[in-house]
This record gives sequence, C-alpha cells and structure tokens, in this order.
Amino acid sequence: MIRSLDHLVLTVADLDATLEFYTGTLGMRHVQFGGRHALGFGAQKINLHIAGHELSPRALRATAGSGDLCFLIDVSLSEAEARLRANKVDIEEGPVPRTGATGPIHSLYVRDPDGNLIELSVPDS
Repeated sequence: MIRSLDHLVLTVADLDATLEFYTGTLGMRHVQFGGRHALGFGAQKINLHIAGHELSPRALRATAGSGDLCFLIDVSLSEAEARLRANKVDIEEGPVPRTGATGPIHSLYVRDPDGNLIELSVPDS
C-alpha cells in the first residue's frame, strides 16, 4: 500500500541554526509555504516545527533532538567529510559499513544543531 515517503516532520529548538545546518552544510533547499518552513531535497521534504509552537496534529511527544535520519548523498564520503569539517561539524562515527533500504551502504554519522543523529550514506557499488 505504501509507495514512498513524501515528507516527515522535525521539531527544532532553533529554526535559524537548523536552516543553516541543512541548507549551508548539507545543501538542502529552504522551502516556505503558508508561513511554514521546510527543507527540500530530491522529491521529499522535511517540515519544521518549532518546539513549543508545533502545529496540530503533531507527534504525541514532539521533542527536538529525537530524530535519527539516514540520507543518501550524491558525493563520495571523503568529499562529504571534507565539507563537514569545513563547516566545523564533528563526525561522530565513520565511514562504516551499514545496511540500507536497498542493500549495503557506507556511512558517516553527525549531529544536527538539536542533536538529531544524521547518517550520510553512499550505496556500495
């Protein structure tokens, strides 16, 4: 019945810091609609709710920093690592082998400004 993911929602403490990390460091695009903010990439988006000002309906326990997301990237892990270091983002782990939705991947792990775990991955060839 499910075909694909359209969007998900992250609750964030600091909208500006979130936008800087995801657009400036990771290269997503800032999308605004109806006074709301989101991050666009490919055919998906992440809607952003500011902690304490979430829209309804919302997650039962909407909390900044509770996310654990994996993104497939279009550059090598060494290029991603260089970009992360240039933006003063600490790499928590990696590169390490993992299993993605469609097979083996290699990943780097970082944290966004709220402490969400962000996995940046490339499929194994």
